[in-house]
Amino acid sequence: MKYVFPKGMYVDVRIEHTFSTEITYTMKDLDECKERQYSAAFIRLFDGGRWYYACTSDLEAIQSEVDALEKLADKNENLEEMEIFKRFSKEKGKKLEFTGKEVFNIPLQEKIDLLLSLMPFVENNAYIKLFRLTYLDENKVKEFYNSNGAELQWDFQRTGFSVNLKMSEGERQAQESFHYGETTFDQIKGYEEKLTALIAECEKCLLESEAVEPGVYTVVTAPAVTGVFVHECFGHKSESDLMIGDEATRKEWALGKVIGPEDLTIVEAGLEPGNGYTPYDDEGNHATETYLIKNGVLTGRLHNAASAADLGEEVTGNARAMNFEFEPIVRMTTTYIDNGGKTFEQLISGTEKGIYVKGIVHGSGMSTFTLAPSRAYYIKDGEIGAPVRVSVISGNVFEALSNVDGIANDRKMDAFVTGGCGKMDQYPLSVGFGGPHIRIRNMQVQ
Repeated sequence: MKYVFPKGMYVDVRIEHTFSTEITYTMKDLDECKERQYSAAFIRLFDGGRWYYACTSDLEAIQSEVDALEKLADKNENLEEMEIFKRFSKEKGKKLEFTGKEVFNIPLQEKIDLLLSLMPFVENNAYIKLFRLTYLDENKVKEFYNSNGAELQWDFQRTGFSVNLKMSEGERQAQESFHYGETTFDQIKGYEEKLTALIAECEKCLLESEAVEPGVYTVVTAPAVTGVFVHECFGHKSESDLMIGDEATRKEWALGKVIGPEDLTIVEAGLEPGNGYTPYDDEGNHATETYLIKNGVLTGRLHNAASAADLGEEVTGNARAMNFEFEPIVRMTTTYIDNGGKTFEQLISGTEKGIYVKGIVHGSGMSTFTLAPSRAYYIKDGEIGAPVRVSVISGNVFEALSNVDGIANDRKMDAFVTGGCGKMDQYPLSVGFGGPHIRIRNMQVQ
């Protein structure tokens, strides 16, 4: 597809062809069951001084939208000399991974039946007072064209379900979620054993756990919890658009700074299979494998064209928009802590007094962070003990990273298929995260 782009200005066009399904039951009641399919476009124009935007669901109107933006802008003969212009994509390529495996070819009734098959696991449990079942899928094919000659096409797909539970017994209450996300429908079958085991464990924690004695503990996190920690508590700090005009943050984020042990490596990778798979970003730049921390040293950060130009660095393929209604901003794709050299058993056996966090409700943070566990256990004298109720674990991000003293070799990748990442009113954006079991000293636990 060709467009006539004005001289002395930069223009790009991002077209999205999207199919999605969402089905939700609360208890036995069907709340929502919808399929949606559309094609739409986001158009940007930059004249060296400011950006101009438009979006449309009429693909035949794209050229007229470009022409209308041109009338608002000023021609700039020196645009090509600007650092940001040098970072705009000139790539051509096609990456279609899901042809023949599209979720829109799965009958709607088959997706409903998947959720109905979950009912027997939750509806007759005496401790489950409320449950919510959600199925979600999305198939998206993107096209990208710009005035530098870039021409790209790529696809993305996710599918999965979640089981959200609220349990109680007397005054005791607990909440937990079971999520199962993949990229094709056939991959999300065979969940029965895992769901049965989770519900049984939740019952044990509900009935037997006691409130934690607040204090400072060594904390061991399960892979899913490690993934949430690295995303919420470190990944957002690496999004370099937050550093533009902020000298204090730039100084805090000085590359070459030692901030962790030698076996600590944090990676951001757009080509990692799963919910964060992003072969090209929404500015048309290809995915990279960015080492945010390598062997304990701060080595990288995430960029779009604007932030890379501002900091004098290269783009990393992290300009992402939630959909055609939004501009691309710096966002994560798949972020994880890489494997270390220990085993999970070694992490536990080397802990005299600690907390093992096996499940998580949510996490948040920038310079400081909080993690709210759903399932946790005492560690005493090198063994996992009784379940314990923990409201929050908190700390300073860089201090916590410096206190990592054990990284296992059992990395797993994860994603919240029915949720995602939020930033600047763009929620939910599909991302992946993960890591192995890790051990962190001197964590505040309440």
